[in-house]
Amino acid sequence: MNFYKKFFYFWVILVTISFTSCKKDSGTLLEVSPVEISIAAAGGNVSFTINTEAASWNIDNPASDWLTLSKSTGTDQSVTVVATVASKTISQRVATLTVTAGDATPVTLTVTQSPSSYLYALDPDQISLSFDENGGSKTFSVITDAPSWLLSANVSWIDISKTSGVAGVTEVTITASKNTDTQTRTARLTLSGPLAPTTDISVSQAPQFYPSYNISPIAADATGMTSTAVQLAAKIKLGWNIGNTMEASGGETNWGNPLISKELIQLVKASGFNAVRIPCAWNQYMDDAANARISASWLNRVKEVVQYCADNGMYVILNIHWDGGWLENNCTVTKQLANNAKQKAFWEQIATKLRDFDEHLLFASANEPNVANATEMEVLNSYHQTFINAVRATGGKNTYRVLVVQGPSTDIQKTHDLFTTLPTDPTPNRMMVEVHYYTPWNFCGLTKDETWGRMAYYWGNGYHSTTDATRNSTWGEEADVDKYMGMMKTQFVDKGIPVVMGEFSATRRSALTGNDLALHLASLAYYTKYVTHAAIANGVLPFYWDNGGQDNNSSGIFDRKNNVVFDQKIVDALVQGAAK
Repeated sequence: MNFYKKFFYFWVILVTISFTSCKKDSGTLLEVSPVEISIAAAGGNVSFTINTEAASWNIDNPASDWLTLSKSTGTDQSVTVVATVASKTISQRVATLTVTAGDATPVTLTVTQSPSSYLYALDPDQISLSFDENGGSKTFSVITDAPSWLLSANVSWIDISKTSGVAGVTEVTITASKNTDTQTRTARLTLSGPLAPTTDISVSQAPQFYPSYNISPIAADATGMTSTAVQLAAKIKLGWNIGNTMEASGGETNWGNPLISKELIQLVKASGFNAVRIPCAWNQYMDDAANARISASWLNRVKEVVQYCADNGMYVILNIHWDGGWLENNCTVTKQLANNAKQKAFWEQIATKLRDFDEHLLFASANEPNVANATEMEVLNSYHQTFINAVRATGGKNTYRVLVVQGPSTDIQKTHDLFTTLPTDPTPNRMMVEVHYYTPWNFCGLTKDETWGRMAYYWGNGYHSTTDATRNSTWGEEADVDKYMGMMKTQFVDKGIPVVMGEFSATRRSALTGNDLALHLASLAYYTKYVTHAAIANGVLPFYWDNGGQDNNSSGIFDRKNNVVFDQKIVDALVQGAAK
């Protein structure tokens, strides 16, 4: 055999060996990549590739109820297949796909989708609803991607506008009937869907402690009610309290003051005051406590006194004063429901009786509500909100009347720290805030020495005693007055919310004698003038606290029995302090 012939045989053998090495030992080539696919909880698209030498390929068991494939069979030897999942799942789901091609060994492909934590989460805007005793309607939205849902109630006193729906946003109105029971009642609404966890909505309704006294609401009447709170504040120059009288326990004259007369109000007006604050009790004047009904005779008497002031063109602030402490000593969660019921009942009666007075009459929610923290402040704000709602609901001029809400303990520092959110008033620009000022208490009200401090008789620059130095004020002097008034200006006045300083005064220590008495009285007048002027300079409306007393440790400036001025020096200090 020659060389060329040998070379030809060698080449044929080499080619034959090379060709057979491209074949898999098991047969036709079939490759799938990847063979494990994860789909996101929210669904989506994931692709995989198939490579084969076979004339065709096929995918079995495509889990078509939740998984779709862009192709499940074909003749392309290299192809990309897209797996799509459009829905979520409440539990993990797995699909096993088998890819076959000719005589190639089948390849198993696994598709896994993670569960979704919010699948069919029937997500209402509110998960709790509350109604007052009169019932009414509240609306919320059911927002879901569930194909369908059901809504049911476990009580008969609730009506549901729509008890079923489909995916998307559906508005539902819940209506509660009037609660005539004396106990709070509760209910549960249940939202459910196919394969879905349920969502419960809690419903509560206040009991009917007392009947509604808003039995004759009328249309809004703006006649004589055009001033906003800011405009009205500009008209109030100097205020005076008829203290220890209409709020006196046991009756109007029970704390030593005579019945209020029109002659007294005329004297007050002639002395330089154009506003009167009437501290008033109501709880003791109920003739039907079970129904919180105020006696007609007391309502008539209060109206008569308000009329005395209105006849003299004076502005009036009428409140619910200490009144046995039922409200102001109980700004607590445990008393909240019952106190709001009484607040509503009282103000419906007061507001209806006095509805025809024009803007010269202002209503004040409370007096000195005892509040020390954010929780108690939230309760107090609910009392204020009930007050506002009750007054506005009576209609007429009350729709536009300026309303006064009290800061916590009417203390300026607490008001600054805690009264950061005011109640809501449907009538804009008709709200004022009230604080009181008895700082320093050692000078203003302390009547005996205590372990924490001594009585102070002398206050202010130039009015300290050199012979009785232990009785000089050591704090709370001019700089503090300016600081506290400035705090109210920044927090409220500058934001269009007038501030009423509903009470301020310092006790007259008339038991002193000689030079000590003279210096004390001069200091007292200086204090009164300085505080009055500082208040007005910061947009705060001063109302002097007159308890009617003329003896030691009193603050009366009028002799109410004889209708004459008793303390001209303090009257002059007030008038001079109010002068601009």
